[in-house]
Amino acid sequence: MSGHSHWAGIKHKKAANDAKRGKIWSKVARMIIVAAKAGGGDPAQNLTLRYAIDKAKGANMPKDTIEKAIKKGTGDLGGVEYVDVLYEGYAPGGIAIMIDGLTDNRNRTAPEIKKIFEKRGGSLGASGCVNWMFDKKGVFIVNAEVIGEDELMDIILEAGADDMENHGEVYEITCQSAAFDAIKGALQEKEIPTESAEVSMVPQNSIEVNDPETARKILNLIEEFEDHDDVQNVYANFNIPDEIAKQMD
Repeated sequence: MSGHSHWAGIKHKKAANDAKRGKIWSKVARMIIVAAKAGGGDPAQNLTLRYAIDKAKGANMPKDTIEKAIKKGTGDLGGVEYVDVLYEGYAPGGIAIMIDGLTDNRNRTAPEIKKIFEKRGGSLGASGCVNWMFDKKGVFIVNAEVIGEDELMDIILEAGADDMENHGEVYEITCQSAAFDAIKGALQEKEIPTESAEVSMVPQNSIEVNDPETARKILNLIEEFEDHDDVQNVYANFNIPDEIAKQMD
């Protein structure tokens, strides 16, 4: 799940403890294949491929696996044809959800996504129904133990960031997508590691979920989407206040 909320910290914990490494590698490999097919196999000339490779390295994907995915994309090795898909809809509580994915069979993926929506109390919407609520932005997650808040704020604002939020265990930095490389470079220059760094869809406004049961339903829906092989990212416009999160523990 990608969101601009208290749940950045939850996402960080989930990623750190995620045992489904094989599934993660499979999804990132698809990203690399599609990026290499669209823009060539040289990450220096293909920004999308470079981002995908960075994500693969962040998931500890072996170098030879990355290279194999690039070769599949460029046609040097045979491989499956993947296409981009985007689904929009609503979770319980009227929460907007966007799901982007890569599939080799639209006719399989679409009904499966619809079924998950319906099973979990949501609804699949028409194309364009919620994407206007989100902006494409760079999002960085930095462990709060690595650096002080004021020092980090000075570095990222000078590099062109829009905002930074303190979520306790982690800082969430957001920027315009055009500033992504500059901020990433500034963090690397200062040797500040990131827990994650990606261009994401950030909601313009978040809806507070003040009912623990509704919050659980939303999270269960998102988790099932994230477990789907064809789903790459799930974006939603909700925030769960700390007091509600504590009731869910």
